[in-house]
Amino acid sequence: MAVSDTDSWGSGGEGREPDGIACVLSGFSESSETRALISSLPEVHEDTVTTESATQRFLVIMNRYQEQPHLLDPHLEWMLNMILDLIRSENSPPALVHLSFKFLYIICKVRGYKIFMQLFPHEVADVHPVLDLLSRQDPTDSETWETRYMLLLWLSMTCLIPFDLSRLDGYLESGGGIAAEPTMECILAIAKSYLLVSDSPRDAASVLVSKFMTRPDVKQKHLGDFLDWNLSTISQTSDQSMRDIMVLDGALQSLAKLFKHGKRDDLLQYAPAILQCLEQKRLSESSQARLRKLGVKLIQRLGLTFLKPRLAAWRYQRGSRSLAANLTMSQSATAAEAVTPDMDIQEQEEDYDIPEEVETVIEHLLVGLKDKETIVRWSAAKGIGRVTGRLPKELADEVVGSLLDCFSFQETDNAWHGGCLALAELGRRGLLMPSRLTDVVPLIIKSLTYEEKRGACSVGSNVRDAACYVCWSFARAYEPNELSLYVTQIASALLITAVFDRSVNCRRAASAAFQENVGRQGTFPHGIDILTAADYYAVGNLNNCYLNISVYIAGFQEYTHAMIDHLIAMKINHWDGVIRELATKALHNLTPQAPDYMATTVLPQLLPMAVGLDLHNRHGAIMACAEITHALYKLGLQTNRPVVDMISSDYILLFRGFGGELMRPAMCCLIEKLSLSKMPFKNDQVITDWQGLIDDTLKSLHLYSSGAKDGIMHAAISALSALCEEYYKTQTGQADSQMQDVLVSQYIEGLESPKTLTRCGAALALGCLPRFMIHGKVKQVSLQQMCSISQKEGSFIEARRDAIRAIAQVCVTAGVCAHGSPDSILCSENIAKVYGTLLESMNDYTTDSRGDVGAWVREAAMTSLMDVTMLVAAGAPEILSPDLATRMMCCLAQQAAEKIDRYRAHAGNIFLRLLHSTEPAVPHIPHREALLNIFPVLNWNAPSQAFQYITQLLGLPQYQYHTLLGLTVSVGGMTESTVHFSSLSLFDYLRGIQDDQVILAQFGDTLLSIFRDNIRNDRVTVPFLKMLNQMLANSCFEIFTTQENHQFCVDLLALCKELKKSRDVSKLLACIAVFCGLIQFQGEVRKKVLSQLLMMLCHSFPVIRKTTASHMYEMLLTYDDVINPEVLDDVMTLLSDTNWESDLATVRPHRNQLCDWLGVARPQVVAKVTIGLY
Repeated sequence: MAVSDTDSWGSGGEGREPDGIACVLSGFSESSETRALISSLPEVHEDTVTTESATQRFLVIMNRYQEQPHLLDPHLEWMLNMILDLIRSENSPPALVHLSFKFLYIICKVRGYKIFMQLFPHEVADVHPVLDLLSRQDPTDSETWETRYMLLLWLSMTCLIPFDLSRLDGYLESGGGIAAEPTMECILAIAKSYLLVSDSPRDAASVLVSKFMTRPDVKQKHLGDFLDWNLSTISQTSDQSMRDIMVLDGALQSLAKLFKHGKRDDLLQYAPAILQCLEQKRLSESSQARLRKLGVKLIQRLGLTFLKPRLAAWRYQRGSRSLAANLTMSQSATAAEAVTPDMDIQEQEEDYDIPEEVETVIEHLLVGLKDKETIVRWSAAKGIGRVTGRLPKELADEVVGSLLDCFSFQETDNAWHGGCLALAELGRRGLLMPSRLTDVVPLIIKSLTYEEKRGACSVGSNVRDAACYVCWSFARAYEPNELSLYVTQIASALLITAVFDRSVNCRRAASAAFQENVGRQGTFPHGIDILTAADYYAVGNLNNCYLNISVYIAGFQEYTHAMIDHLIAMKINHWDGVIRELATKALHNLTPQAPDYMATTVLPQLLPMAVGLDLHNRHGAIMACAEITHALYKLGLQTNRPVVDMISSDYILLFRGFGGELMRPAMCCLIEKLSLSKMPFKNDQVITDWQGLIDDTLKSLHLYSSGAKDGIMHAAISALSALCEEYYKTQTGQADSQMQDVLVSQYIEGLESPKTLTRCGAALALGCLPRFMIHGKVKQVSLQQMCSISQKEGSFIEARRDAIRAIAQVCVTAGVCAHGSPDSILCSENIAKVYGTLLESMNDYTTDSRGDVGAWVREAAMTSLMDVTMLVAAGAPEILSPDLATRMMCCLAQQAAEKIDRYRAHAGNIFLRLLHSTEPAVPHIPHREALLNIFPVLNWNAPSQAFQYITQLLGLPQYQYHTLLGLTVSVGGMTESTVHFSSLSLFDYLRGIQDDQVILAQFGDTLLSIFRDNIRNDRVTVPFLKMLNQMLANSCFEIFTTQENHQFCVDLLALCKELKKSRDVSKLLACIAVFCGLIQFQGEVRKKVLSQLLMMLCHSFPVIRKTTASHMYEMLLTYDDVINPEVLDDVMTLLSDTNWESDLATVRPHRNQLCDWLGVARPQVVAKVTIGLY
């Protein structure tokens, strides 16, 4: 098969096109830049930085063409000539030569050495310069290996000159009178030496050997000796040391390339000895994958040497490899040609004697197909294809028979993968006769779904991918009439893999193989229609495959049952829980395509599985029963057909005993779906069992892993809601009073459980109850127990969060009526208490080892406020008082100004939703018109966008306090971006009110109120002091400094003095910075500030004393009017030279000296009074 055919298999496996849309280039667009880069090499090579920069840029340019290297072809010659000019120049220093060769290597790597090396000049005059340059290289220099690599490739090309190399030796002797080493010997020595190195020039040396040793003059003199040397090298080394591994690598590479390019007549006499050496070496047992690969590669080349180079006349031929050529030929003529090979040639092939060594070769290749590394298996598969192509028909058929033994369930996934690769090679070469398809197709169908569990995962994706490759190759190899018997099987299997395989590579490979069969065979049912829905990109999304594409494909009856059967047999018991759940949802969606088949065939298969021993089987079967039953019910609604009793109570009773992370949510799903399907179980014992299972699940959540708890709880709550709705309602639409009392009392009791998760389950259970179940119980459910559980009780943070959610759910379920009963509906009598609870929860700032866990409660409270407010605004807006609306909007504004991006965005979005809501419109929002003018559509997560609008709320009196409180923790926080943008916006606002003393005074009063209200709240106090320090440093209150003893400063100093008693170092450090900022105020307050600072110089904490001295030094530099200039130098010297971390007895005299210089009374030491009890 042509190389292009093989390369086109690029859309389905490893190393294939990534998910993004490929950027297809039209040409080499960087020609001028590349020319400039190469021309600049003489200038940049002396400087390491410029050299690396130029090299990196050249790499970036060339790497763009890794996928389309042929675009470089028109430009390779001038690039090579420019670089060779630099190399050949006598003025080029060694560094420039090495850099030039590095550029050559980059080009060679992208285009491939086989193409690029052909451009090297290979005249007679080039031999000696290349040899001389190569002989001057240091094989151990790791920095210049690119030079040696490219020189060896260049030398390989010069070996192609059609003259005897001995003719060049006379020229060498003419110089100094002493005969130089013959050219032939010199090249041979270089090749041998570089075959033993440990870097990439070893690969180039093997290329040199393949070109050099196949010359007529060389092979007569040195081929035998070289092979002896090579075999001796192989025999004397092992794969136990890295050095020996590299030597073996070079020797095997050189032999493989030599047998690839050499003539069979020259090499046949040496082949048995080499094969014997390889058998003794037992490379297949080596731990090095590369050595095993080279061993397989060499063995297949030996096999091809033993066999005459002829193409098997018996092979199956399907017209031309070119589609255009095929289209010009009649199909009948092609078919006739395919099945009637020339009999004379066939008989001639049968008479050909096969050497005994070929059997050994094939045996080694079959072993190679089972190797643990893909590269070895792939090489062995290609070898099987090449060798089989030269065998008589009977022997080739025996090879196929041996190959099919790989597809045994006693074999590993490696053997299955290697077998698929080999079958694909045989198929595309026409060596797999149509008579063998009966044996091969069933194995390929099995391979398309091959999966073997290994621990917590599985293996087999490579087998399925290779099986798709086989189907792809069959599409090109056979006439449609040959595959007609297997079309349905292959098409169904490929579509099942394309839609349901877990691996995206396999799905895409199957899609590509299906497309190839549709185009080449034209017999796949509905092929074009299916391809439009299941193309390469569409099958990339697993959810889309299971839930959408599968439904479309199942609409064609040829594939419906096969897809359903596959899901039942392979996917609902899959080891991956995600696949099991998707499979059950897919069965739900597929049920309308075959409802009778589901009811009469599938469900009877599922029920025994649901009570089996295998956990994954039980889980998937129960989920599938639930989904199929619900789908049948929905289908029955459309056709007015009631659902028959497909699941008997005997089976359902057996479900009661199953627990665990998988079975609990599965059983809850079953209960939910059967309830939604209105199964006739009312007043049946099974309902009691179901209720018991749900209650037991909610009480035992603490027994499960953290990752499974949420899913189990959600499943149980959904099941409870559906169960109540269907089985606890009387014919009059009222609740079963007995069950109502039992359930409500039970879940209210659960709210007081010592287990957090039991409280969570109880709260959510109350929240999910239908309206008829909470009728007459609203006061008991929502306003008593819910409010108490919402208080900050212990560490039940998750319970408080879920209780807040449940309050909103109960309110929304009960509905709203202004004059309704408070025990049955949300009304004017109970709305204040509901809002009070929710608004109080907005101030939950509980922290633990997980961080600000109170944010969970605040987030739930914000969502619940929105839900309840929208309910009230739509049904009874008159009961929402202006006070409640104002408090709600202010609390949301505070949260929208705080530091955590997620919760700030949540609050901001709710704030704007309530503001912009028109149907219904929320009444009594303060400053509605101003708010509408302030806020555009913005990204609340981005501090750069949010804070510039939030700070504008400071200008609205009713929002000022809460907005500033929220900004306090943002401006005084620790996140750099939040601090930067929040402080920037705040100072912009303050600059705008600098000239208005009334507004600034009002702002100052709000600031003091926040400080006063939160003076014992460390969450606010420390950020507040940091924010205040920034304000003072930016002269935000400069208008107050012109008045002596301004009341703002006096009150602020008094509050700061309260904090001075703290033992919290961070708070004390923040206080010191604020004291230093307050020094700018005039009057008696300045003396008081200095007094506080001087007292801090003798604080019991050394770090406080040191920090105070440092801040005072900076303060005196900034405000030079604070003290008398005559003592300024003395004060500064004392502050800087004293070791303030010394003991108090040492630093106190220095402090007192400062007091005298600054005119401040010395602080008096207060003796501690100890009261003794006698």
